[in-house]
Amino acid sequence: MTRSDRSPHGGQPPSGTARIAVDLLGGDSAPAVVVDGALRACSADPDLHLLLVGPRESADEVIGALAVHDRERVSVSVVDRTVGMGDAPMRHVRRESTVRAAAEAVYAGRADAMVSAGSSGAAVAASAHVLGRLRGVRRPGLAAHVPTPHGPVLLLDVGVTIDGTMLELVQHAVLGAVYAKVALGVTDPRVGLLSIGSEPGKGDRLRRAVAVALSDTVLPAGGRYIGLVEGHDVPRGGPADVIVTDGFTGNILLKGIEGATAVSTVAAHRTEAVEAPHVVAASKGAALLGVAGAVVVCHGSADGPDIASGIALAARLHRERIIPAVAGLADELLTELSSAGGLTIRDALGERS
Repeated sequence: MTRSDRSPHGGQPPSGTARIAVDLLGGDSAPAVVVDGALRACSADPDLHLLLVGPRESADEVIGALAVHDRERVSVSVVDRTVGMGDAPMRHVRRESTVRAAAEAVYAGRADAMVSAGSSGAAVAASAHVLGRLRGVRRPGLAAHVPTPHGPVLLLDVGVTIDGTMLELVQHAVLGAVYAKVALGVTDPRVGLLSIGSEPGKGDRLRRAVAVALSDTVLPAGGRYIGLVEGHDVPRGGPADVIVTDGFTGNILLKGIEGATAVSTVAAHRTEAVEAPHVVAASKGAALLGVAGAVVVCHGSADGPDIASGIALAARLHRERIIPAVAGLADELLTELSSAGGLTIRDALGERS
């Protein structure tokens, strides 16, 4: 029996309440921005309860700034060690650290979800190690919502599968399609594969093989594979609701969108034109799909509002039982793909060149 097969213990909170474990030391400007984000989240959501994981003095800043009647909504788990951005995640995540303690709180039932803006690798490793992966999942993926003029586009992976395999990308397509249906309300989500062109056969061996596999896969939740898409299809939306790529490419693309958005925002503020360009910001919080728990990872550069947004997303994942719904709809196909043993690049390209 794997850890994810066991039922976490702990009492159930009242209906509507969301208990979120927050990594106080996660992020480039932690703990200041995390304290700010926690205060913003508490002010915006009266049914929110926070478990602040980090140094006592940082937690006390949050508690001291709250109204007396709101202080009972905040508890503290004192942990002084974090996993740095330059640390090897798997080497350090087994030791006591804020991100591991947050995951342990979710597993033990003291929290319903967790949020961290620290090392993405550490957050993913801690979540997978402590909470366990969903059955059949080879490697979890981070799914970021990118707002576009045509509605949100779900981009995954944005940081986990740096050297993604064919099986992992196909499984992420499955998870992305189901998440788009459950969390974003997309009917019959269209799934695209990011490549250097939209014409069939474009891309490297991995992309060509994944395209073949997705063409032969019946996706759950009404999802359908629509073919290859290009980088500009992510921020402007249109052909696909879910865009799948490896974590290396996805992370670069997402940060590029953020950088372009920041430049456009500055330009819009400086211009005196009557009609300033409409600027759409990419989300700085991503849901971790493929683990047996609700986990949100924010960018290391996240500010207070970004942290508050990540906490709100984590609360929504819990309240709407999004992760269990994703697990239920994706379970059969994820298990089938994992056990098939035939998802290899050589097999895919050997049958069809």
